[in-house]
Order: sequence, then C-alpha cells, then structure tokens
Amino acid sequence: MNPPPGRKASVTRINGPVVTATGLAGARMYEVVHVGELGLVGEIVRLNGDQATIQVYENTTMLKPGAPVRCTGAPLSVWLGPGLIGNIYDGIQRPLPAIKALHGSWLGRGEKIDPLDPASRWTFEPVVTAGETVSPGQTLGLVTETPLVRHKIMVPPDIPAAAVRRIAGKGLHGLTETVAILDTATGPREITLVQKWPVRVPRPIRERRPVSQPLLTGQRIIDTFFPIGKGGCAAIPGGFGTGKTITQHQLAKWSDADIIVFIGCGERGNEMTEVLREFPKILDPRSGRPLMERTILIANTSNMPVAAREASIYTGIALAEYYRDMGLDVAVFADSTSRWAEALRELAARLEEMPAEEGFPATLPTRLAQFYERGGAVTTLAGEPGSISIVGAVSPPGGDFSEPVTQHTQRFIRCFWALDTELANARHYPSIHWIRSYSDYVGAISGWWKKQNPDWTELRTEALTLLQREDRLQQIVKLIGADALPDAQQLILFIAELLKDGFLAQNAFDEKDQFCSPARQAALLQVISQVYRKSRSLIEAGVALGRIRELPALRRLIHVKTIYGNEEIAQITALSQQIQAELDGLVAERGAP
Repeated sequence: MNPPPGRKASVTRINGPVVTATGLAGARMYEVVHVGELGLVGEIVRLNGDQATIQVYENTTMLKPGAPVRCTGAPLSVWLGPGLIGNIYDGIQRPLPAIKALHGSWLGRGEKIDPLDPASRWTFEPVVTAGETVSPGQTLGLVTETPLVRHKIMVPPDIPAAAVRRIAGKGLHGLTETVAILDTATGPREITLVQKWPVRVPRPIRERRPVSQPLLTGQRIIDTFFPIGKGGCAAIPGGFGTGKTITQHQLAKWSDADIIVFIGCGERGNEMTEVLREFPKILDPRSGRPLMERTILIANTSNMPVAAREASIYTGIALAEYYRDMGLDVAVFADSTSRWAEALRELAARLEEMPAEEGFPATLPTRLAQFYERGGAVTTLAGEPGSISIVGAVSPPGGDFSEPVTQHTQRFIRCFWALDTELANARHYPSIHWIRSYSDYVGAISGWWKKQNPDWTELRTEALTLLQREDRLQQIVKLIGADALPDAQQLILFIAELLKDGFLAQNAFDEKDQFCSPARQAALLQVISQVYRKSRSLIEAGVALGRIRELPALRRLIHVKTIYGNEEIAQITALSQQIQAELDGLVAERGAP
C-alpha cells in the first residue's frame, strides 16, 4: 500500500546523488520523494522492505543521515498545458526563467516552482457541446498558445469514452480552472487546461504508421543524400570538434517540424548558453515569426546533477508526445546521448550494479531502445496523424565508433550521419562523411521527392556512386599522382570536387546558403549531373579535360550556392544553359576543320 503523501522516513546512507532511506514500507518504484529539510527532489529506484534507494536530482552537499524523507504518492510527472512553448526548463521541468526572475541567476537547492505559471490566463474556445460523447485524446477546446501553435485541450488518455456534462464557453480561464466536466463510468471528472503525465510512461496511441514524408532540414547532404523521415530516428556521432552541436542547432533552426524540443543533456554550459541566446533571435523560415514560438528548450548542463541529466531525456520526450497527440509533427534533438549514458554509468556504479562494456550498465541497450522507440509516425487516439522525429548526438571518446553507446544506438536508428574529423579540420561543414553515413528512409520518402523532381533517385544514386569511385581513386592518386590518371578518371575526381565544394559543403553563416530548399537542392544537383554526363561524352570524343575545366561558366558553378538563393532557381537554370552552350562550343570546336 502506498504511504500517504507527507509520511516521514529518514536517511541512513548517502553516496553522492544516491541516498538510502528507511521507513518507506508501502512506497512504490519511481515515486517522487522530498529529501532533507530543503526538500530535495528525488525518485525511488530500488525497494527492499521498508528500505528504499533514492536518486536525488539535486546536489546532496551537507545532507546527513537522519534527515527526513517525505513521500508524494506520485511518480515523476510533467505538467502539460498552455505555456510550454517558448519556455526553458531544467531536467525535471523547473522553469529557469521564472526561477531567475524570483531568485537571480543561481538555481537554489530544493527550489520548487510550478512548471507553468498558475496565474496565467488563456482564451479557451470550446469545440464540443454539452451532451456529446467524447473519447480519449479528443479535442474539447482550443487555446492560442503562440501565433504559430493552436493548443488543443484534450481528453486525458486514461479517461474512457464519456459524456460531456458541462463545457465552458469562450473566455479567459486559469490553468487550474475547470473548463469541462465529463461523466465517466467511475463518476464525474473535471478537466482543466493542464494535465500531468508520468515521464517514464509512453502516452498511448491508436497505431503506428509507415514513414512517408521527409523531415526537411535545409541541409543538402541530409535532405538529398541521407534523409530522415518524419517519425524517423537518427544519430549524429562524432569526435570532439566535429560539429555535432552546430549541426543539431542547424537542424533545430531550419527543420520543418511543427514543434521543436531541444534537450541539452550534459553538454557544456557555453554551448547551451549559445542556444539560449540565439534561438530567441532566430526567425522561422516558414512563417517569419520568432523560432521560440514553436520551441521548448531543456537545459541540463554538465555541471548539474547527473540524476537530473538522466531524467531530462524522459522529460523532453514526454513533452514531445503531448504535442504529437495534437496531430503535430515534433522534432526532438538530444545533445548528447553519450553524456546521458555517462550519467547512467555513474548512477549504476553508485547503486553497485554489475558493469558491462566500458563500465556502462547492462541495461544500456534497453534504455536506448526505450528512448528511440518513443519516436515514430503514429495515428493518435483521436485518429489524427502525428509524428516524433528523434535526432540524438553521440560523443564517442576519440571519435571511436566501436564504443558501446554508438554501437547500441545503431541498433535502434535507421539514419546515421557520421561526422569526420578530417573534414572538420579542413573546415568542410557539415562534416558528415558521405561514405560512412547511411539512411534507410530513402525508399520510404522517395515518392515525395519524385514529385519535386522525377529524376531525384537517379541523380542521388549517380552522385553517391561518383563519390565512392573518387574515394577509391584517391588511393591510387596517393601512389602515382592525379596527372598519371587518364582523363576519364580525372573527370571523376573533378566532378567529385564539384559535389563536395559546390553541393555538400554548406555555410551556416551565409544568408543564402544556410538553408537550401528542396527545389534548389535538386537544381544544383541537376547542373552538376549534366556537367558530368556532357563532359564524359566530350572526353570520349577526344576533348581534353583541361579545356573543359577552363570554361568560364563552369568556374562559377562552385559558388552558385552562395550567389543564388531559394527564390532564384531560374538563375541557376540559366547558368546551366550557359554551361551547356560552352560545352557544346567545345564539340563544335572539335569538329571544326
């Protein structure tokens, strides 16, 4: 039997964030408790009779045996309601802006502030009437949370079909005010603008759907070569300095998801500071509104308690599931899952669990699977399509992709963007290696791309084949030099350079190059493909490669990505025609007497 809220127990042992307490007979696994006089937030992770092991989400400095422990009778849960968008939380959903406004820049121990402002009032618009029968997940009313988000007040998933006894009219309501009363089989249930949900419990869905649409990011190497579908899961592994965080920032800024949830779990404080400073200034490329009007940030830096880092992943995915249930496409960016796994390792060591590979707990694969499997394209309980796309950064020590976190992550994702140290050192960004990366979503989303460009599959396959052939030729070049190769093979090296410098490399600080629309991606790739095919024919006809490389229009091709923007496709087409004319001129020159 669960102990009543407020029931006291006492601390007997302290080992960093892991605390042992007695007097907790009847407590439940993953129940939230308050430890010590300050009421440090903790969670029960092991039970043995009346003895419980608690992982504390705050610093336990100066905590001592005999300190009181109070049960709450509830698991670690998130508040779900209007006001989440644009907010910044720590790993256990404490609102950092509200804490700063009250107490300054330092997060005090035992700090307890409601995740959503209870004094805020929202305009509620009912969409059902009294007497209607509603089902789990069905929309009762709407709230304009931001100019970009129409927030749905839904029937909680744990309430079966019920009749609406009363529904509030259009007007301002507080978060805790009753806006509807439902007659259920167990009695009336009051519905407010806010509901709570345990972070470790996936929200139910009606069914999973196959991925069929790409999550467009505006990054050419991702969208064209290694795409991720809406509802897909991807990993960005890379060593120190390869650009994992910057790549995730770019994806968060420019991806076409309806809602962005960015989880900074264990990253350096300066990197999270950059996120917190930049995001409020960025304009959404689709709407022209501030990006924060559809973004939630969770900041849990490397100097914060490791237990809260472990919880931050679940907090973020629970918030994402809530907006997915509204029929929205949500993108979750976790930076980085390696730091999260390190938190698991530290907690497992303090819990004296048997270590597995490199000291990580034996449950690491299971925990990774539980996280990534909460993504996906689904049909919600209300019958609407929604999705959660998950992109997790991985930080393998020394860039070694054979380490456990990277290897186990590959088992549960279908898109792998391998960052390369040599590319990063050469200032080629994004430093995603085109040989080591892959995507299993190509077939699923090819139908969408073919509507944009019927030749997409052929162009993509041709480009990747050229890059693979160039990689093999580079081994020969190291031995005998490029000049020893015949013109046909030198052409492959030349076109590969055009692909790498003129298509794959992308400047995140260039106004025209930082975001590339699908139409411009296809146009750029089409031009390079035409150059290759025509040049190959010319070389077969006896034209020297040197003559081709000297063409004025061809020298401009590498800079087209920064010259012409997304609305200037016609200019790219015109340049393609100019290149074609100059190449045809070589044919005429060759055939002249």
